[in-house]
Amino acid sequence: MTALDGVAFGLLLFVVAAGLALITGVMDVLNLAHGTLYLLGAYLAYLFTDGSVLGLLVALAVGIAAGTLGGAALAAALRPLAGRGHLDQALATLGIAFLAADAFAGVFGATSLPADPPILLAGRVDILGRGYPVYRLVFILVAAAVAVALHWAVRRTTAGLMLRATVSDPAMAAATGIHTGRVRVAALAVGAVLAVTAGVLGAPLLGPAPGVDTHVLVLSLIVVVLGGAGSIPATLAAALLVGQVQTLGVLAAPALAPFALFSALFVVLVLRGHVAAPAVGRPA
Repeated sequence: MTALDGVAFGLLLFVVAAGLALITGVMDVLNLAHGTLYLLGAYLAYLFTDGSVLGLLVALAVGIAAGTLGGAALAAALRPLAGRGHLDQALATLGIAFLAADAFAGVFGATSLPADPPILLAGRVDILGRGYPVYRLVFILVAAAVAVALHWAVRRTTAGLMLRATVSDPAMAAATGIHTGRVRVAALAVGAVLAVTAGVLGAPLLGPAPGVDTHVLVLSLIVVVLGGAGSIPATLAAALLVGQVQTLGVLAAPALAPFALFSALFVVLVLRGHVAAPAVGRPA
């Protein structure tokens, strides 16, 4: 069952990291407030879920609205910093994250809060002779559906075409009539919605508490580094890898789990460098 827990945690990271990869790839912005959006969703789950599926749906609807508004507001806040490099953008979003963390602590306190799944999904199902939470299985299915939908949207829709054109060559995309500014704002809003949605749905797995935003942000950044910002399947594979390493590492050796994760990151980056190295200097 630990491997299945790793899949669930990996898919949770995927939904968050997919939004971060979208923002990084389209807007070229290092958004260090992305984990804050997850924590916002987790707190919304705590506030609105009352043991019913309807409560979860209300939390999800409020989260989508909050993510859309938050993404648009963040795009407006970052617009003056568009030409000033990643450091200024990182400092600005880090400041926003600190302010939000203080606000959450002031409203909800400095302790972990419960975010139980709906009663209808709170049972356990027998898998290989062992009970496994129904909600985690449902979350795996929903997150997998999100992955498929995102891949289809990016590869098969007009919006996805405009998105890929903006990432590939913004100047050429603008010359063909694509409003790249609107694409960037939409990408940030969608990325924010994904993070908040992950917080609402993932709260029973990783609930609201001080520091969760930083934890999610760091793991999501690792996923984006491993998977890159331009491929949904690569981001998914990286998230599943991080989920397994983190889950198995915490079970086997909690004190060494962070080292295991960064060791895996180091190995993957070294292997990627060896694969890419022969292409350097190769004639076109």
